[in-house]
Amino acid sequence: MTDQASHPVKLGGVHHAAYRCKDAKETVEWYGKVLGMDYTTAFAEDHVPSTGEYDPYMHVFLDAGNGNILAFFELPNQKDMGRDENTPQWVQHLAFKVDSEDELLAAKDHVESLGIDVLGPTHHGIFKSIYFFDPNGHRVELATDIGTDEQYAELKRVAPLMLEEWSETKKAPRHADWLHELARKEHGQG
Repeated sequence: MTDQASHPVKLGGVHHAAYRCKDAKETVEWYGKVLGMDYTTAFAEDHVPSTGEYDPYMHVFLDAGNGNILAFFELPNQKDMGRDENTPQWVQHLAFKVDSEDELLAAKDHVESLGIDVLGPTHHGIFKSIYFFDPNGHRVELATDIGTDEQYAELKRVAPLMLEEWSETKKAPRHADWLHELARKEHGQG
């Protein structure tokens, strides 16, 4: 035991985010064709390294840019892949950044040209997004930041206040209503 006080771990970023897929080959090909991700690595074993249990898997890794890695597991011996039916489909999603509104619109055209339904662009006040589903049923979002430094600073300032109010009331705090006003104006609702 040491006399030193415990400190939180200092993180260096996300190493990878891993999700389940129905078919590893189809998933790798889809993310390459639709989002231009490079397939970089695969691990395959019959036994899970952390637990030792028998559960054959294929674990594939895709480069999402800027050192961000997206990974998937195909698990052929497990029950068919499902989703959390108690959570709406729009909640759990993978969001990727694009550099501009023009790139966002070009991405929408590309994805739609592949026969994939796309929702949006949706204006969120400080960013705009499009949404669609991968072959595994995971919702994918492409987003581009459009906010100002002042807007981001204000959101950071009110974030603790909003969380505290939400924790007490479970009703949407109004500290950042201006975000929704910007979005409504863009959508012709304001």
